[in-house]
Amino acid sequence: MIQTQGITKSFGNLQVLKGIDLTIDKSEVVAIVGPSGAGKTTLLQIIGTLDTPDAGNLYINGTDTGKLSEKELAAFRNKNIGFVFQFHQLLPEFTALENVMIPALIAREKASEAEKRAKEILDFMSLSDRMTHKPAELSGGEKQRVAVARALINNPAVILADEPSGSLDTKNKEELHRLFFELRDQMHQTFVIVTHDEQLAADTDRVIHIKDGIVIE
Repeated sequence: MIQTQGITKSFGNLQVLKGIDLTIDKSEVVAIVGPSGAGKTTLLQIIGTLDTPDAGNLYINGTDTGKLSEKELAAFRNKNIGFVFQFHQLLPEFTALENVMIPALIAREKASEAEKRAKEILDFMSLSDRMTHKPAELSGGEKQRVAVARALINNPAVILADEPSGSLDTKNKEELHRLFFELRDQMHQTFVIVTHDEQLAADTDRVIHIKDGIVIE
């Protein structure tokens, strides 16, 4: 479902990725772990098409992303990739429901259809009674669940998460991790998660270790 071939990336004289070959299957929950500076977030940004490699190929659902124009790539990203960050990145002026709807509206979905699906996802996440609340009125765990709902709205091929539970307390962290596996089991969702959380990594289907820009078997 996701395949990288010989991905390299440098910033100035510093080579961060030194030839990354990976295959990630549909419905896998995969953790990417390694020390700070190993290249984990850079790899995640390349898989998410937010950055381009210096060399190598990235295929998502059979699409060679390197052959897409900038406009095509933006549309592809919106439809096929969901993002969850350490800090929720919700827009403060919008309600939880409106925040979840935004990617669907960008994809030119009818507002009525976007609202219907957003409500279904928020209901699945036990947030029905929080839909009209703005981020400032939500707890940290609720904000991250809204962020996951937003990532799901366009039925993406994969959700990429960068330290998604890094800012949460133990209870909310455990609830968020449990949610990932519920989404995998019930919606066949694929997750690629960069994390320093040893418990989350241990619970995933597979752990990919990166050190000094290469995959360590």
